[in-house]
Amino acid sequence: MMCTVCGCGESETTIEGHGHTHDHGHDHHEHDHAHVHEGLHDYGQGPARAHAPGLSQARMVQIEQDILGKNDRYAAANRRWFGERHILALNLVSSPGSGKTTLLTRTLTDLRERLPMAVIEGDQQTSHDAERIRETGARALQINTGKGCHLDAHMVGHALESLAPEPGSVLFIENVGNLVCPAAFDLGEAHKVAILSVTEGEDKPLKYPDMFHAADLMILNKIDLLPHLTFDVQRCIDNARRVNPRIQVLRLSATTGEGMDDWYRWIETTRQLVALGA
Repeated sequence: MMCTVCGCGESETTIEGHGHTHDHGHDHHEHDHAHVHEGLHDYGQGPARAHAPGLSQARMVQIEQDILGKNDRYAAANRRWFGERHILALNLVSSPGSGKTTLLTRTLTDLRERLPMAVIEGDQQTSHDAERIRETGARALQINTGKGCHLDAHMVGHALESLAPEPGSVLFIENVGNLVCPAAFDLGEAHKVAILSVTEGEDKPLKYPDMFHAADLMILNKIDLLPHLTFDVQRCIDNARRVNPRIQVLRLSATTGEGMDDWYRWIETTRQLVALGA
């Protein structure tokens, strides 16, 4: 089951730069980029089965469809906003501990003279990662989701108001560490980038197929550790392509820098395509 029953809808989200919390359904402001805040989770948030055991399966399916339908409308508005400004938005997703923030801080440091960049940082609690990102000189905005296990397009729309990434820039959206729910929630990004550490199992793409099916790029991170592990790189790639034959794969180490140039080329090439409206 997705987030309609996992409990994340019960939490309040806090977004830097906003004087209110976002509780998935009670804020009715209009955004300058065409968001109408009717709320994403207006239908019985939280662990519905636990709190409403009489709720039918058909009703649960309808709730999920309504939630995702609203999210998709917000995502479409975000995508239009990015497109009008030729902003490349990348949704970075992974399990906790994959090295996602280290990859991001190195990228921001290495490319700061070449590209305008900004970051929306998603975590359940703390602003530690956003502070690490700001140390690189990049602008970053923190979203804390509380009990929530993913970002949604509504939250990102709020964050864009305060962050205001510049036209032609790259916006990195670092999602909450989780390979389940973020797969279902489009944020309006151009691409999902799934980051998988070689300290995890080669079967992760098979265990979490929705995420790897939704991703356009898989980054195998921490390859500097391969001599000390039994991780089978080719088997992992084969597993990812069983789930998603079109997925691209990059191998790198955000710690040593090995393979990072391939990642930078991918970003710059993809940004050029966005600028051309491709």
